[in-house]
Amino acid sequence: MSSKAIREYDAKLLLAYWLERAPPVAPHATVKTKFSFPAPKVAQVSWDPETNTITPDTKLPSWVFTTKLVAKPDQLIKRRGKAGLLALNKTWDEARPWIAERAGKPQKVGVFVIFVNFLDHPFLFLYCAVDIDEESIGSSYRDIFYRIHRICNTQEPRVPHMQTRFLCARDRMVESITGTLNNFIVEPFLPHPSNTEYYVCITSAREGDAILFTHEGGVDIGDVDAKALVLNLPVNQPFPSRETIAKTLLTHVPAEKKDTLVDFLIRLYSVYFDLHFAYLEINPLVVLDGVNGGEPQVCYLDMAAKLDQTAESICGPKWAIARDLSVYERNETTQQVAGKGKVSADRGPPMVWPAPFGRDLTKEEAYIQKLDASTGASLKLTVLNPEGRVWTMVAGGGASVVYSDAIAAHGFADELANYGEYSGAPTEGQTYEYAKTIVDLVTRGRPNPKGKILIIGGGIANFTNVAATFKGIIRALKEFKSQLIAHQVKIFVRRGGPNYQEGLKAMRLLGESLGVPIRVFGPDTHITEIVPLALGVEVKKTASSVALGTKSVQVGTPPAQVEEVEISNEGGIGSIHKDGERTQPNDQIIRFDTHGPSSRPAYRPFDETTRSFVYGLQPRAIQGMLDFDYSCGREAPSVAAMIYPFGGHHIQKFYWGTKETLLPVYTSVNEAVSKHPDVDVVVNFASSRSVYASTLECLEFPQIKCLALIAEGVPERHAREILWKAKEKGVLIIGPATVGGIKPGCFRIGNSGGMMDNIIASKLYRAGSVGYVSKSGGMSNELNNILSLVTNGTYEGIAIGGDRYPGSTFIDHLLRYEADPECKMLVLLGEVGGIEEYRVIDAVKRGIIKKPIVAWAIGTCAKMFATEVQFGHAGSMANSELETADAKNNAMREAGFIVPDTFEELPDVLKETYQTLVKRGVVVPKPERDPPVIPMDYKWAQELGLIRKPAAFISTISDERGQELLYAGMRISDVFKEDIGLGGVVSLLWFKRRLPPWATKFIEMVLMLTADHGPAVSGAMNTIVASRAGKDLISSLASGLLTIGSRFGGALDEAAAMFSNARDTGLTPREFVDNSRKANKLISGIGHKIKSVNNPDLRVELVKEYVRKNFPSHSLLDYALAVEKVTTSKKDTLILNVDGCIAVCFVDLLRDSGAFTPDEAEEYIRIGTLNGLFVLGRSIGFIGHHLDQKRLRAPLYRHPADDIFINMADVSQPRVLGRMQ
Repeated sequence: MSSKAIREYDAKLLLAYWLERAPPVAPHATVKTKFSFPAPKVAQVSWDPETNTITPDTKLPSWVFTTKLVAKPDQLIKRRGKAGLLALNKTWDEARPWIAERAGKPQKVGVFVIFVNFLDHPFLFLYCAVDIDEESIGSSYRDIFYRIHRICNTQEPRVPHMQTRFLCARDRMVESITGTLNNFIVEPFLPHPSNTEYYVCITSAREGDAILFTHEGGVDIGDVDAKALVLNLPVNQPFPSRETIAKTLLTHVPAEKKDTLVDFLIRLYSVYFDLHFAYLEINPLVVLDGVNGGEPQVCYLDMAAKLDQTAESICGPKWAIARDLSVYERNETTQQVAGKGKVSADRGPPMVWPAPFGRDLTKEEAYIQKLDASTGASLKLTVLNPEGRVWTMVAGGGASVVYSDAIAAHGFADELANYGEYSGAPTEGQTYEYAKTIVDLVTRGRPNPKGKILIIGGGIANFTNVAATFKGIIRALKEFKSQLIAHQVKIFVRRGGPNYQEGLKAMRLLGESLGVPIRVFGPDTHITEIVPLALGVEVKKTASSVALGTKSVQVGTPPAQVEEVEISNEGGIGSIHKDGERTQPNDQIIRFDTHGPSSRPAYRPFDETTRSFVYGLQPRAIQGMLDFDYSCGREAPSVAAMIYPFGGHHIQKFYWGTKETLLPVYTSVNEAVSKHPDVDVVVNFASSRSVYASTLECLEFPQIKCLALIAEGVPERHAREILWKAKEKGVLIIGPATVGGIKPGCFRIGNSGGMMDNIIASKLYRAGSVGYVSKSGGMSNELNNILSLVTNGTYEGIAIGGDRYPGSTFIDHLLRYEADPECKMLVLLGEVGGIEEYRVIDAVKRGIIKKPIVAWAIGTCAKMFATEVQFGHAGSMANSELETADAKNNAMREAGFIVPDTFEELPDVLKETYQTLVKRGVVVPKPERDPPVIPMDYKWAQELGLIRKPAAFISTISDERGQELLYAGMRISDVFKEDIGLGGVVSLLWFKRRLPPWATKFIEMVLMLTADHGPAVSGAMNTIVASRAGKDLISSLASGLLTIGSRFGGALDEAAAMFSNARDTGLTPREFVDNSRKANKLISGIGHKIKSVNNPDLRVELVKEYVRKNFPSHSLLDYALAVEKVTTSKKDTLILNVDGCIAVCFVDLLRDSGAFTPDEAEEYIRIGTLNGLFVLGRSIGFIGHHLDQKRLRAPLYRHPADDIFINMADVSQPRVLGRMQ
């Protein structure tokens, strides 16, 4: 979504803060006079549904209690005064009960719908909505005139301008919207004479911004467009002078107020421009004369505004600081409120985007909205009717609208429960959360006797792994197995794209295991053909629908031209040939001779010689482009180089058929252009944050003739500046928010057309005769698919992108197709929102476009929704009847387009039109040819399960590949939920099982006991010396750890082995000691330098106490203590030391916990597990010593010379120890 309405409260805060601070829109746009800017005095009062209370007085600014007030709802409701939703000249004691009485209550807001028809253009009509009040009907003409003005200013010269006569139909239809009042704005009441009121409105359109101004404002403003003076501000044109502003807008304003108003308008537009407003209306704007020679005062009473949400990355901090109330009022209350709020990324809270009145977000909608904001993918959900039987979960912005249209067209609009879409390759986890939310809604409440329907649909994906996204959906469906059965849910699945076969197979198998009816269909089924099947509606079968029936293989399509990859070194680099020569690396590299730029007509930006740059590191997209080139039989790859400013110069390898080729990577456009004069196309994959700068850089080079902007979420102001700068330079812009386009047999933009199997199936490796243009990338693939089945295929297809201001429009490409003699037939797939289809209508009516044109506008379901719904694309929302899909389809039909009755009939009319052209000889079908074989990438083949390869590693303790990290099968979230502690984590990762709490507590005890033993031991000393030598933490730690062995710290394993072996072989403690003495072998774990029987080691005492109290058995500890009695009888320091005590106790844990078999226990002793405990524990101490030395800034350590005995042999002594014979 781009342009979104904000609350009046937020709009006034933005102006209050930035009117004085925003940079001037132009160097000469400076303030000439002094005047008092509007005071930032607005307060927000909200209703809390949980407590059924409004904002307490303690959270309101102090001026509220001392000022006469105005109170009104702040929920995007127009004409609140007419609806009795305005309290004037009230004290807070009067305003508070007025608000409390209405807060949380349902409120019906009526609208009067007026239809307007142009007399000389009967196919154009629009409507506007006003409050239910006959007296206010005149004010509706503001909307009518404004809309006419904006439309006419964007049409071709022959389309009538403001002088167009229009007729207002007498039939009027009353509608109403009911919503809950939950947000109010309170501000000071301003007494003023009516002659000080003005009206100002700033709007944005494709061509630029416009300031509308009238010298009469207020409630009874009447016909604004009949009165309003308009100052147009075209994109990329200089800002007008003060004189021009005054002359254009202020002709009826008293002379003494002109300078003040000019200054205010300059500052107002500077804020509008800098903060990326999309709409701003102030009515009335009040200008009061200065009191006693003081400065004039400017105030605004009512305000409506929209911001470009996609500009949040740029303006987010600016929006946030204006909403920080502590900026305006430094009293104690405000500081406390601000201090207790959540910490946000910027100073001040982020902007709030309220739902339209009557469309309060449900908990589920809010959750999906939050999920959508945190990902680069697109996730949308609108609940239309919670009790509805028909639910959808559709992939793709365009496809989601098509499915809703089909459901409504079959008479099930009242049963349609939701609108939503997921696209942009969401992860398995994100898809799971989205699907879980929808399935939860489907299975709520009482089961419907007729059952419910869930349509999991989608177009043919370009790059999304269908099977991967289906994994998330399958997880969600499994969780709701019993609920799905109880609600008698039938599921219908239709999808195409990468790995769709595996995805559909998994869905079919899921249905068998769940006991829930699941029917699956692939791309050989028309995208919406499953809708009547799901609804149980009988549909008349036509020839085209039979051709598009549910099959597994498309008729007339060559078999998939891919080869399974075999793992073989035969003929690889380094292999020896029969002639004795060895294969060298360069033998596999293909190099191409390129020539200068080819000349081609302007209507044909792409041909078989087109060369391009790809901006950004996109190896997958580039490989797809090269595979397409190879399948088309091109002589050279369409990609000449990559541009990536951050990686430095380097070379990357790509496949060219079975061979490889090298592509350079440059850090600047300038360098790339200088080395590749044959390149005239740039495919820009830069993100929404950097695409503006990178595109402007590309536009500086005259050899670049076409730019494709892939990024979604490009700020509208940036998009407009790009498109008009490109227009000045004669550069074709495709996008933004597009998958690109494709010229079969010639050139492919990025991921257009999908994977190679879809390229082959849709016959895109050779040119057809049909040129199409659409907004949706996913629907472009559907058109490719349909055209390959009912015509000879696609000649060229462009997806212009779904944003409000695409760089090129429908008419731009259709005029190219009209001029291209190789293109015989045109297809336009429009949609609800915008007026670009009317430019094409005008071209057809004027005879500019003569070729047959088949057209359809998707979004016909919008009229059946009770509330405003934002579809998947940013521009797909009708702001008037003119922009509805029905109006467009009717207008196109009347202008002579070939328009089907429904989208389902589109293949029929395409086939009929194409066959007519064949009969007339306009199209001469050519013999089909098989494309060359394209080897499948190893990684993709492995993902599809077509090949297998032995793993280089085997890991059985952890897995991070799924949604959540797993420790030995236990989710990391459960690790914390069950509070298993560090000992529990060690038990999972070391032993691959949960140990009982007494065992995990013992592990933690061991780690604490072994953490450190002072700085004098060898490991700590090494760590200290390394640290003082300036080494980093890792190096110092490694230095200390390397000292651990049989002499230091490594006695645990040996002690465990010696004691357990002695006991297991039946030796008595005395026999064990005697045998060790006879073998001249010290007993590991016995003896201490300082501690003795009379001075016991407290660490040992702690271990013994814990083990005796908590272990179910401690037989080896008892054996070791018996050995200690024998050894201490000889010398009192030969006690069981801490290493030995830990070792024998751990053996007792392994053998007696019941968690291990005897063989497992022995294996863990043998492979060094006990020493691992010492290493893990002592690392804590070593790190502490390193940090201690760094804190102390200890210098380089040099051992004292007097502590070293040096004994060197005399030089005169003979060195020869032997003689040569």
